[in-house]
Amino acid sequence: MSGFLKIPFYSRYNLSVLYNVPNFIRRNFLYMKQDFFDTLFAWQQQVEQVPPNSEIAAWANQLICLLFPEKSECRYSSPAALRVKFDKLRDELTGLLFATKACECCDIPEIAVKYFDDLPEIYRVLQTDVESILEGDPAAHSSFEIIRAYPGFLAICYYRLAHAMLKLKVPLIPRILTEHAHSLTGIDIHPGAIIGEYFFIDHGTGIVIGETTQIGNHVKLYQGVTLGALSVEKNMARQKRHPTVDDHVVIYSNATILGGDTVIGSHSIIGGNVWLTRSVPPGSKVYHKADLHVIEGELIES
Repeated sequence: MSGFLKIPFYSRYNLSVLYNVPNFIRRNFLYMKQDFFDTLFAWQQQVEQVPPNSEIAAWANQLICLLFPEKSECRYSSPAALRVKFDKLRDELTGLLFATKACECCDIPEIAVKYFDDLPEIYRVLQTDVESILEGDPAAHSSFEIIRAYPGFLAICYYRLAHAMLKLKVPLIPRILTEHAHSLTGIDIHPGAIIGEYFFIDHGTGIVIGETTQIGNHVKLYQGVTLGALSVEKNMARQKRHPTVDDHVVIYSNATILGGDTVIGSHSIIGGNVWLTRSVPPGSKVYHKADLHVIEGELIES
């Protein structure tokens, strides 16, 4: 484009590129208003201290790999060596909590010990999730494949680790963990949601599970499902805003279920593309009736 001066990105720190720039452009490029820097500096002084998200996520990933060696090439020579690694991760969690200003009122050493004491139960429940996927997905050939490759299971792992931390009243870090999983898998599970055993996410992309959602045992969700709130007003923050899904429910792709008073009764099936804002009794089948017309054998000209 003639008439426009192009300054290469890689040259932004090389001020010699500005020598042939008109004076008014050079002045604007080199000197910004002082109040901008003053405002930015003042804001930086107010930001709460917290370790980088990448460091928090790396800690959780190491823990998942310890629980499920299918996700890692690391092998240990004995149970004692494995215990040493768990102790190291417990100490790292303690460090992460001490480095997080929002945790300054927490009993951090006790939280870290209690969290790792709870890991056998977290692991047991995650094994039920693997079992549910293996039994329910005809495309799943082995538990190894599920653990190593399925984004739904990865999102569930991060959720269960984050939820256990939230139950110990750890602030901020649980949300960082589930949002990391969200960025990896496209599955958004709030750590405050309560989810039972044998949880099955099939495909998973686009699933949203809100903070006060309650999900029973043996529930299966397909991609694009939203378990959300009817209203997002701030004064509802401490109220139940998201639905309850009882045991043995299947919800097919792109179904939207909203509202804290909405209960999906056990053994119900919610079809794809359903929009539901009221409760349905146990054993219900809810489906969207599309007005779809297919004309076969005719060429449609554009």
